[in-house]
Amino acid sequence: MQAKEHIVSAPGKVIFHGEHAVVHGKLALAVGLDLRTYLRLQPSSSGRVSVNLPNIDTFLSWDLSSLQDLLPDCTGADLWGVREPDPEFVKKLCLFADLSDRSSDTRSLAVLAFLYVYLSVFARSRALPSVTVSVWSELPTGAGLGSSAAFSVCLSAALLSAQGAVAWPQAAEGHTARWKEEELELINKWALQGEKIIHGNPSGVDNAVGTWGGVLRYHAGKISPLSSVPVLRILLTNTKVPRSTKVLVAGVKDKINKFPAIINPVLESIDAISSSCERTLIDMASESRPEHYAVLEELIDMNQHHLNVIGVGHPSLDTLCQVTLAHSLHSKLTGAGGGGCGITLLRPDTDCSVVQKAVQELQDCGYDCWETSIGAPGVRLHSLSSVKSEVLKILSSY
Repeated sequence: MQAKEHIVSAPGKVIFHGEHAVVHGKLALAVGLDLRTYLRLQPSSSGRVSVNLPNIDTFLSWDLSSLQDLLPDCTGADLWGVREPDPEFVKKLCLFADLSDRSSDTRSLAVLAFLYVYLSVFARSRALPSVTVSVWSELPTGAGLGSSAAFSVCLSAALLSAQGAVAWPQAAEGHTARWKEEELELINKWALQGEKIIHGNPSGVDNAVGTWGGVLRYHAGKISPLSSVPVLRILLTNTKVPRSTKVLVAGVKDKINKFPAIINPVLESIDAISSSCERTLIDMASESRPEHYAVLEELIDMNQHHLNVIGVGHPSLDTLCQVTLAHSLHSKLTGAGGGGCGITLLRPDTDCSVVQKAVQELQDCGYDCWETSIGAPGVRLHSLSSVKSEVLKILSSY
């Protein structure tokens, strides 16, 4: 392992169009969100493995010899032929880290994913490396924005590179660098293993967005990135209203069963909205024009109405749409709905004062807001000078 520290980052994720319809075989567009998770990997001579997760107030360290004792039970050593997580090995990791094997809290799942990926990636090495891994995220946890996937992608990229399974790309001073396509495939496979530890049976969309970024189309279980897409300014709003994805998905299914002649055409229309958005984004990649933004705004408004029809809206999201529309801005929910988060499209020439007024009004409603962008790049290796100073300061504290 190279005796040099490295910093990697991966984006969050939002669904632009196709929420809920995708469950019923329709097209969804998932996009990279430029609120990123950063991971700093430092080789150590302490004979220990340490993980620092300040977002969730978790700071742990283990002696290498105790971790080495777990390797005979590790079955994930074939890096290229990635296997499903072994339930028995996961149980042993839970016992080792003093975690309940039924625990679902963020801290326990993050620690379990770290231990599983670290031990699996280095299982064939003669000796486990002593490292310190520190992670800081700009993403809120539990908001449906792909925070766990961004964590898993960063972990996979850093550990596979340290192991030598993929090569560290060369990031020029002040810049970032991307892994080769075949290396990204392996990074994505191992990130999915981390997601399986955390979520059980994930779709693979979140980690794919974290790996490739940009815009991904997801249809009938197949995930494929669009080759060239624009980066769009958005306002991301978290209503902070809790919701259950499982309950909302079940509610849509109930509506389909009750009113098939009404709801099925709505899902077809959402599919058409996703397809129209995809064509517009492809056109915008070569040249963005005002009429493109007008189309995107109309699609956003129509989709939000459709999502209300299928029963996944919420008064908090209605408020978001009303507040932003008063400033001639267009919003829709993203993800499960029923509260949670929404996105507001900002044109390139949208004045900052307009955004600030909208943000203030939304904050007065008790919401959290971020001005950011979608279409963000996937996992990247950073030169130190390319990392935001406030992020570098946090990562350097551990």
